[in-house]
Amino acid sequence: MVVKQTVTLRQTVLGSGRPKLAVPVTGRTAKAILSQAADAVAAKPDLVEWRIDFFDDVQDALALQRVGAQLRDVLGDVALLTTFRTKQEGGELALPDEDYFQICATVINGNFTDALDLERYHDEGRIEALVTQAHAKQVAIVMSNHDFDQTPTEAELIRRLGDMADLKADVLKVAVMPQSVDDVLTLLAATHHANQALAQPIITMSMGDLGKVTRMAGELVGSVVSFATVGAASAPGQIALTHLKGELDDLKLS
Repeated sequence: MVVKQTVTLRQTVLGSGRPKLAVPVTGRTAKAILSQAADAVAAKPDLVEWRIDFFDDVQDALALQRVGAQLRDVLGDVALLTTFRTKQEGGELALPDEDYFQICATVINGNFTDALDLERYHDEGRIEALVTQAHAKQVAIVMSNHDFDQTPTEAELIRRLGDMADLKADVLKVAVMPQSVDDVLTLLAATHHANQALAQPIITMSMGDLGKVTRMAGELVGSVVSFATVGAASAPGQIALTHLKGELDDLKLS
């Protein structure tokens, strides 16, 4: 059986204990970002995800790093995952790969984030270079793939997660859209079997209302983070943090 790894982001350890709870910050201005972050901290999540694709000045490197530093101060000891979600994977902006990679490099060099979300299906050589650059700066890589149209087969989901592991990602993430109950069961089965086969912590979810059950099933099948909301959601099917905490407690394995 594979020996499971953990990833430590400040006081949060992914892959140890029960699933951790993350909430998004989606403000378009510095003021909105910092206000949302303060509200998030008050709700006591395990980590905050800053969705920088919502930030109006995301392509201004100095502005991005300046607000990142201010956000770091607001968060204190709460771990930060920084994400630019591209339009094709459900994000706010459509950018050429060169701009996407530059933004990711700006985040890594800004010394404000604990982890960076890096979408898998871009140029592989550039992905490998960014992983190396992030690790040199002690920034963990959450490698991701999002399918807003369908749920691939179990074998394909496991293959994608394994592909991310081969590229030395620290955490492996897939999110898919279900069209049926069978799709939700496929995602859960893929998570369980990938968790048995791969050393890295895994994050998975089936989106939308149909997939909400997967956001509560992580402890059962091996998904280490569930994304909740304090205010605005960043993806379909997210559940309010206050509700999700109680639901996970009710479903705690003895």
